[in-house]
Amino acid sequence: MIAANGVTARHLASKQFPSLRRVVRIPKHWDRIIVLAAERGSTLPKEPDAKALEQFLVSAKAADPLRFPDLSLSVIKLLGAGEYVVQLPGGSVGGHFSLAVRDYAHSTAPNRRYPDLITQRLLKASVAGGARPYENDELEALAQHCTEAEDAAKKVERQVTKSAAAILLETRIGEKFDAIVTGASDKGTWVRLLQPPIEGRLERGFQGLDVGKQVHVKLISTDVERGFIDFARD
Repeated sequence: MIAANGVTARHLASKQFPSLRRVVRIPKHWDRIIVLAAERGSTLPKEPDAKALEQFLVSAKAADPLRFPDLSLSVIKLLGAGEYVVQLPGGSVGGHFSLAVRDYAHSTAPNRRYPDLITQRLLKASVAGGARPYENDELEALAQHCTEAEDAAKKVERQVTKSAAAILLETRIGEKFDAIVTGASDKGTWVRLLQPPIEGRLERGFQGLDVGKQVHVKLISTDVERGFIDFARD
């Protein structure tokens, strides 16, 4: 899949066609990923390096497969979200850091039908020697729409998942759990239980915590309708 998307992107560039790229930018929180690796006995370079990160994750999974999903989630959070960006002929918009590739056009992803369709139309026109099916400003607007639509879909998915999780935990108020910090910012601190693997907000005792830190928490409240699950540090 990665090879096919790379070939597609480079073909469109060779034909002087614009392309819709999937971009995951260099992570802003690489320093925190370095800390997570150090806590597990591994050393990552000071500058972001996708291949070094992949090697670390492969070794970490082999060393502790049961806890690897928690580490993987922490790293994904720190890497940041992807977006759709238009690359014009002769231009450069960056690559897909997580995949360690520079050219990545979504033309094979079954869960992203419309971005795929845009790329297939561009590809078909380039192979046939026809006119471009989109103007540059149309592509820019479509790229923004696809990014926003994906974010909206993920938001709905998260809401449904949170409400289902709140139903599961609503009878367990006061119980204590092992957890890992999955988000820490001015907007709040979130933790994910190790068992069951459910995420909620840490309302008390979050001072000094960062993503990847393991903590012991107590469930203090749930709200099924809003999908709220609140914890306090134990």
